[in-house]
Amino acid sequence: MSGSLLIVEDEKNMQIFLTKFLTPKGYEVQNAETFQQALDLLRKNPPDVLLLDVRLPDGHGPNLLEEPQVRDNHIPAIIFTAHGDIDMAVEAMKNGAHDFMPKPINLERLEQSIQRAMEAVSMRRELYLLRASRTSTEDFIVGITPAMKEIVDRATRAAQRGARLLITGENGTGKEVLAKYIYKSGCRSGKQFIDINSAAIQDTMLESELFGYEANAFTGADNKKKIGLMEMADNGILFFDEIASMSLDMQSKLLRAIEEGKIRRVGGTTNIPVDVQIISASNRNLLKMVEEQKFREDLYYRLNVVELHLPALRERLEDIPELVGYFVRKLNPKLGTNITDVHPIVLQAFSRHSWPGNIRELSHLLEQAMIFCDEPVLTVSYFPPSIQTLA
Repeated sequence: MSGSLLIVEDEKNMQIFLTKFLTPKGYEVQNAETFQQALDLLRKNPPDVLLLDVRLPDGHGPNLLEEPQVRDNHIPAIIFTAHGDIDMAVEAMKNGAHDFMPKPINLERLEQSIQRAMEAVSMRRELYLLRASRTSTEDFIVGITPAMKEIVDRATRAAQRGARLLITGENGTGKEVLAKYIYKSGCRSGKQFIDINSAAIQDTMLESELFGYEANAFTGADNKKKIGLMEMADNGILFFDEIASMSLDMQSKLLRAIEEGKIRRVGGTTNIPVDVQIISASNRNLLKMVEEQKFREDLYYRLNVVELHLPALRERLEDIPELVGYFVRKLNPKLGTNITDVHPIVLQAFSRHSWPGNIRELSHLLEQAMIFCDEPVLTVSYFPPSIQTLA
């Protein structure tokens, strides 16, 4: 891993020792023996990572963390401590230091700490570039992982041809967001996009919601006919979320409507032609449900003309900086905040989190933190202990 380092250490032998160890590993190393020399080098050529001794001939090493050259550039600092300096190092960590290293230096641990710091620097640069290049109108984040790029390519092709799609993935991976992206980029853009959560509507009500009903069609029905969602979505898109929750009886009725391209309102006798592109989503394995006879096989293949499987966030950690940048831009006007940056330690902690709630969890964590942040930079202190312990 390449990058630039500034070693601020008044012991010449230690400087030489560390330089000889780090240079062959691809790092560009500068050295400073005093506080003032370090300041001069920081102004001329700021490093990626700062290796800093506590005691310097002309000052207290951790005070460099308060200098604009370090603070404004968010340069990660690794503090070297002698036996009596541990309390000072802990205080420096509270003030933003990346890590502290007791003397004598354990080279393996030092290398690991530098690598983590470099990862944080890399994420910050990525976030900055993405923030500079993205527009605020984007509402679907592709990311840089090959799997996501392939998904978007397949989704775009299917959208342009009006094909039925099945989107699968864990809760919180962005299935509805992808469905809306397909709608906006497809041949039915500008027409109706209607979503229906199959799990949220009782099965007895789902038929009338989907197909509508004639006046006085059943007990409790209005004395006026009701247009169903499938009829309302004519020439547009109908998005079935949690399609696996639909009963077998309702599945058969949906299958008939898809095969015939017609619906019949509850209590009616007239077949009504409809032209609807159907997008379905499920967090369950529908093929396994077919094998267990809990989902109709014929409907499964009707819905699954093109399948798109969204990976979990833990499988696309490289996309976190872009997602964070998007959510910060989106949440700033909503919350009335003016957060312009996210500290690299936050991104580093995010890269180590398992994300059981996926992108939805990331969005909620950022919103919660931004509510209580009055500064332009979002730091790890605003996040819950489960995130802080990963920093």
